Amino acid sequence: MNKKWEINKPDEEIVKEIENKYKINNLLAKILVNRGITSKEDVKKFLSPTRKDFYDPYLMPDMGKAVDRIIKALKNKEKILIYGDYDVDGITSVTVLKSFLEERGLKVDEYIPNRLDEGYGLNKIAVEKIAKEKYTLMITVDCGISAVEEVQYANSLGLEVIITDHHEPGEKLPEAIAIVDAKRKDNEYPFRNLAGVGVVFKLIQAISINLNLDEKEYLKYLDIVCIGTISDIVPLVDENRVIVKLGLKLVEQTKNIGLKTILQLSGYQKVDSTTISFGIAPRINACGRMGHQEDALKLFLSNDKQEVYELAEKLNEYNIQRQSKEKQIFLEALDKIKKDSIYNNRIMVIDGENWHHGVIGIVASKITEMYFKPSILLCFEGEEGKGSGRSIPGFDLHDALSKCEQSLEKFGGHAMAIGLTVKKDKLDNLRNMLDEIAKEKQIDKIVSILRIDAQADLKDIDMQIVDSLKELEPFGEENKVPLFVFKNLKIDSIRALSEGKHIKLTLRQDGKHLINAMGFNLGSLTNDYRIGDKVDVVGSLEINKFNGEESMQILLKDMMKSI
Repeated sequence: MNKKWEINKPDEEIVKEIENKYKINNLLAKILVNRGITSKEDVKKFLSPTRKDFYDPYLMPDMGKAVDRIIKALKNKEKILIYGDYDVDGITSVTVLKSFLEERGLKVDEYIPNRLDEGYGLNKIAVEKIAKEKYTLMITVDCGISAVEEVQYANSLGLEVIITDHHEPGEKLPEAIAIVDAKRKDNEYPFRNLAGVGVVFKLIQAISINLNLDEKEYLKYLDIVCIGTISDIVPLVDENRVIVKLGLKLVEQTKNIGLKTILQLSGYQKVDSTTISFGIAPRINACGRMGHQEDALKLFLSNDKQEVYELAEKLNEYNIQRQSKEKQIFLEALDKIKKDSIYNNRIMVIDGENWHHGVIGIVASKITEMYFKPSILLCFEGEEGKGSGRSIPGFDLHDALSKCEQSLEKFGGHAMAIGLTVKKDKLDNLRNMLDEIAKEKQIDKIVSILRIDAQADLKDIDMQIVDSLKELEPFGEENKVPLFVFKNLKIDSIRALSEGKHIKLTLRQDGKHLINAMGFNLGSLTNDYRIGDKVDVVGSLEINKFNGEESMQILLKDMMKSI
């Protein structure tokens, strides 16, 4: 697949101004300008955020109503239940709200639906069960915004509902006491892209303000809030960046035994967003994916070291099972794509039977990345199929599905990731409608873009400059690892690693400046290039540590022959 290289060309005057004003190097200044961070307030907040950079939680829709109702429940010692989701965002949301409320002296129970039996969000059977157990108030976290019928049913059973969510609302909002979601159309909150646990954090901040509690009573949960925020792949800018930047400092010294244990078992030496994304999140998500969501919650809530260790070991085992199932489904899906020529479709809808519901979303992500096309994987049991879909930048999959409602039983999510339920007799109609929508939106013209922060020369790069790029961490959505293009480099050596999977190069500029480059999953490039070729390469810069030695290295993203 061809990638389009787009090299940012920032205003050099502004770059120079920022470079001088904040005493930072030229490369760092260029990256800040590229990302629209130019004002004094923005630069300070981006590089060195503090707790003073949190917005007023009461600017959120219905926040006052939610706080008043929860404080009433606190005073009356009501029977409260938190209804969450089974992914990392949902598990951390339940952990934070339950822990905070119980520290205020209120016993709080929780309900997390089983992904395999109940699916995502509120369901009437669970609502009826909760009402029968005489709960007077249910607070949803990381779900609920689309549960119009379920909330109406709860109301009819005398169960009051507060919704806290961060997903896109539909045309009609549920009739809840309060709906705290910054994606509401009437929202006036300055930042609309919080994770579900971020919304919960704003809720406990608002309760703390109302009760005149010390700031530390809600700030101390930033380690857990940080985990959920990174794991949910929300944009790591603005208030999310404040949460994560401050939260990672607390993760390093966390007092949560479960988090500390799983960090140790993950094997990562450094605590950063990569550790959370690849070391922590998959293990927690594996619980929900494999139908054992309670174990992930217990891990965070337990103070028993032995129990925590046993739970952490279980999480590892669930993750191994998840990886095995994922590999099997991925291979079967690829076979179907080739056999049925699904790769010709603008949106790839792949269906199968006996596929594990819990992992098809990950497989959809892999297929979307592989073909650079939106993909939906559906698992049919009888006449009904449940599935997950992933999109590409520039195509709103949630919006596309909203135009196919007559072919769907249920759907939800956001622009880049969706969940859906469809009947088998409506599948062909869904495929055709999605293809027409994609055609109308000219999806064929969307190409994979490598957004490059700057053209760089090896003579201008040293270890100190590469090290300074750490100031831009944590990296994630909308704050990607900076990419640089290096032109007219000569290949000094080239070889494939791991049975042709990866590529390792030594590159030279102007006959003297030498640097190593490593390209993961780019091993096929060894067939196209030879020693002595002149190439342009795109990649990030890192400091490689090997045998006690440190050296600069390019982490390769793409390469082409120099013109």
